Amino acid sequence: MYTKIIVPLDGSAIAGGILPYVRTFARACHVPVELLHIITPEVLEVLSDPAHHRYADDVETDMKLHGLSYLRARAASLPEPTAVECVVRVGDPAEVIVDEAKPGTLVMMATHGRSGVQRWLLGSVADKVLHSVKTHLLLARTGEQSQGKEAVLKSVVVPLDGSALAEKILPWVVALSKVMDLEIILIRAHALPTTVYTADEYMPNYGQLIERLKEEASSYIDTKVEFLKRQGVKATSVIVEGDGAAEIIDFARKTPDNLIAMSTHGRSGIRRLLGSVADRVVRNSWDPVLLMPPALALVESSGRKLNGAEDQMAAAGGSARPIV
Repeated sequence: MYTKIIVPLDGSAIAGGILPYVRTFARACHVPVELLHIITPEVLEVLSDPAHHRYADDVETDMKLHGLSYLRARAASLPEPTAVECVVRVGDPAEVIVDEAKPGTLVMMATHGRSGVQRWLLGSVADKVLHSVKTHLLLARTGEQSQGKEAVLKSVVVPLDGSALAEKILPWVVALSKVMDLEIILIRAHALPTTVYTADEYMPNYGQLIERLKEEASSYIDTKVEFLKRQGVKATSVIVEGDGAAEIIDFARKTPDNLIAMSTHGRSGIRRLLGSVADRVVRNSWDPVLLMPPALALVESSGRKLNGAEDQMAAAGGSARPIV
């Protein structure tokens, strides 16, 4: 599954709110953790003052030592026998994170923090990371939650839109379900397209159309549920009518202790984080969201398999015709 968990931390209590999720994943997946602190060149420039004998090299050394001390304190709170590496880098945050995130790693980060982690989600670092990193990214709106416990996760909610790319997350979800004992909940939203008709055009029977869409969505999702059950995991489904992102968020709010897992390049052709279903879910849900970025989804579609699960998925019914 994952070879390492990478956790960017900026020194704030809010950014450290990701640590309960890190503990849960590290214990269940039995993988090492890299705690990553990034110093920007702009900060070094501001703090350096040669006129008062504060040289850039000395400032950088001091900040790196301070960063290592901070990371080591966080490392001590992770579960034993988790191997933890503390790394301090200088550079652009997005570029450093992407450079550290080799294929097979999982990047876990909070979406609020002292040094602008909130902005990371809103189009800066998180947007760049998502569209450049070739591995999974877990984002969580952590708030001022406790940093001293493990997060409780009971289920993983997986939105499907009927596309093959959206289904690329499923083999990973199966693997997570087994190691973390999670129930998988597939959610499928359907809605009529917005179409304008003139007085001379045929007016469709909306009741019949809605019923047909519901039947097609149910048939599609039932096939996927049966496939998951044959993999030895607990799986159920939910069919909802309405806007995909809004329904995902509403369902997650009604069920506690969820992880939401989704591909970010599905039927609707998502090419940017901002404005996408994934972005709306991350912004408005208090559940952690595990994202498979477009670059990784395309790699998976070009031939990479996870324990042969994708071949089995195709044999179980493939991808249904898109509905929403």
